[in-house]
Amino acid sequence: MSKKRAFLAVIVSIIIGFSSLGVGRAEFGFIGSGFFKNIGDKFEKLLEKFKTGEPGEVVPPPVEEKIPEYKPVIEYEQAVISAVERTSPAVVSIIVSKDLPVLEQCPYNPFGDFFNGNFFGGGFEMYVPCPSGKTERQKVGGGSGFIVSSDGLILTNKHVVEDKSASYTVFTNDGKSYDGRVVALDEGEDLALVKIEAAGLTAIKLGDSDAIKLGQTAIAIGNALGEYRNTVSIGVISGIGRNVSAMNAGAVENIDGVIQTDAAINPGNSGGPLLNLKGEVIGINTAMAVGAENIGFALPINKAKRAVESFKISGRITVPFLGVSYKMTDKGAELISGKDGPAIVPGSPAEKAGLKEGDIIIEVAGQKIDADHSLSSIIRNYPVGSGVSVRIERNKEIIILGVTLEEKK
Repeated sequence: MSKKRAFLAVIVSIIIGFSSLGVGRAEFGFIGSGFFKNIGDKFEKLLEKFKTGEPGEVVPPPVEEKIPEYKPVIEYEQAVISAVERTSPAVVSIIVSKDLPVLEQCPYNPFGDFFNGNFFGGGFEMYVPCPSGKTERQKVGGGSGFIVSSDGLILTNKHVVEDKSASYTVFTNDGKSYDGRVVALDEGEDLALVKIEAAGLTAIKLGDSDAIKLGQTAIAIGNALGEYRNTVSIGVISGIGRNVSAMNAGAVENIDGVIQTDAAINPGNSGGPLLNLKGEVIGINTAMAVGAENIGFALPINKAKRAVESFKISGRITVPFLGVSYKMTDKGAELISGKDGPAIVPGSPAEKAGLKEGDIIIEVAGQKIDADHSLSSIIRNYPVGSGVSVRIERNKEIIILGVTLEEKK
């Protein structure tokens, strides 16, 4: 230790000693004179030099950093609230009802005549439900939907309204009820259009599902459990372009290119909108993974846009048709005959374009065919009458053909 620093250490020890003995300014008689204050100020400066070891420089005390208010949280919450407020008037609940037999209690003796007579002093009977011959309108299910035009056109899932023997009641957000009429079903996709007789309704804004990103916020609205109308749940986009198999009325349906989200989708949410923070529909809530937590799936809205536009133009949902049967390989879609029909349907656009059994379709309009992009899902991206290029491999030779898509009958 240098002599200077040793001297300062001694001074510090003396001052600390005085402090421990309770010696103050009053005992020295320097109050008001400023003398002791000057000594104290000089000592503080010397003490700072002693601490830093840098003669002639006093290190200022650290400035406490002020943490600003985390405004993004508030802005995020406000965006969610605004999106829900804008879209809720366009979200509807769909109640499914059917005329079901009214049951009554009928006597029944499971032992036949064994206990009849006087064996136990009388007959033996029990009562079981049995048809009364009457019927009663009863609620059998429910789903969701959303208004896509102010004259009462509603988009929902096919599996919500596909029972032709049922009737459908639509409840709007303001509590009004309407008879719903199913006007179109998309057999290839889980989409349906329902019409109610109303005017001046609030229509929802449709977004662009091709522009969504993993991790972006997703807001689901619907008639949860068929009971809680306009229930809101929030999550993120968890996956894009998923291919899933969904159980519907005992049958398995394959759904291609769906959006995965962890926003809670419950029974009754089917047909409701999946929104972005702008309040635009990016998907139609369709299915949930059984046995998992918060894994739900939604049809991309761009698929539904084509169905809606098709209905507005022709009064029905038209589906593009190529006319082939195929199996997936590492290279693409190999055209083969099978249980689904011949490799090339006679008179189809595929036959007219010159496609042959054994051809492998590699690309359609520049889109490569693979596990995430099936041939059928790519074809459905184009309206009826569209001309698309088809890149094929035939006998190890690459050929490009032009196909004009027709309407599927």
